[in-house]
Amino acid sequence: MSQTNANGQFAVARLPRIVFGDGSLKKLPDLVAGFGGNVLFVTGGFFRHSLHWEAIKRELATRNIGFEHVKVRGEPSPKLVDEAVAQFRDSGIDCVVGIGGGSALDAGKAIAGLLRVGNSVMDFLEGVGPELPYEGPAVPFIACPTTAGTGSEATKNAVLSRHGPEGFKKSFRHESLVPEYALVDPELLASCPKELIAANGMDCFTQLIESYTSTRANPFTDSLAIGAIQRAKDVFFEWLNDGPRAADGRNAMAYAALISGICLAQTGLGAVHGLASPLGAFHPIPHGVACGCMVSVATETNIAAMEEREPGNPALEKYAELGRVLSGNRHLKGAEARDALIGTLNNWTRRLCMPGLMNFGIQGGDIPRLVANARGSSMTTNPIVLSDTELTAMLERRLAG
Repeated sequence: MSQTNANGQFAVARLPRIVFGDGSLKKLPDLVAGFGGNVLFVTGGFFRHSLHWEAIKRELATRNIGFEHVKVRGEPSPKLVDEAVAQFRDSGIDCVVGIGGGSALDAGKAIAGLLRVGNSVMDFLEGVGPELPYEGPAVPFIACPTTAGTGSEATKNAVLSRHGPEGFKKSFRHESLVPEYALVDPELLASCPKELIAANGMDCFTQLIESYTSTRANPFTDSLAIGAIQRAKDVFFEWLNDGPRAADGRNAMAYAALISGICLAQTGLGAVHGLASPLGAFHPIPHGVACGCMVSVATETNIAAMEEREPGNPALEKYAELGRVLSGNRHLKGAEARDALIGTLNNWTRRLCMPGLMNFGIQGGDIPRLVANARGSSMTTNPIVLSDTELTAMLERRLAG
């Protein structure tokens, strides 16, 4: 994690080598060839039916590169990872390539980390197992996102889930898991359905906002986060609504998602992601929807808590700056700018039709358990410590939408 102090000092954790731009996927066969002659692809459900997949296979054949494949449906589980590792451990895999949304990238990252190790991923998951120290080595991993949301292509953590009453959503986390390459081709986003654009977009913006206001934020991440928000805030809706600048929107959101991953890897996140973890573990709510549902009310709660208890908290001015950027009004000051931020986020929540928690079977009686399980790593970097009462009120407000 990055560290900062009163003198502005900070350290930046390892990042992938980044290849960004339309058509970047064409570079993949050469990148794979640099690692050896046998590659394991980990993809979502649809990529293998695309023209991109056919082109990749042809290019691999010309280089005499063999390949295996794992398909990921839904959020990856420890069971999926362990089964893939057992199947391909002795296959001489030289490189793992994840192509898809955050689920495919997280699964690929975890598989790459374990192929040469042999342990179950449960040995390394934070908070649910023995939490053994991971020493590697990891197989080289290349991340190719096909959605604009999680930023997993730039992080060291693989988020794995087990759903149900005894469920969890936890990370296998180590710098060795950072992808060797983040190959970000905005053209891969062209087939995203509208509901996925909306949910992933809200995840991306939430990560940028929470990174910017994190207790571990620093000048490096601040400039990246605010710049990505500025670049993407208007053209996001152009892409969503297939407007005249839809291609600009895809490009900007692919960039913003990448930057959100870089920033969260350095700074941590906040209350939205603290709550999203148990929400997604215990209930069938997609991660981006959980973020989209909670970001406006969490932002409002943080601001109110700081204004009441910590009026000198530097995050208050950061929230004001976010309000100026998102509203487009540079003349707003202090509380007025923060109100503009809350208003913008509430407006986005309505425009994107983010559903209430009750749509996923969550009732008032579920809230105490959600609050009790929300104190993970993301909550520790929220700009102010929120009480259980405040977290409860946030969830209650979002039950009906």
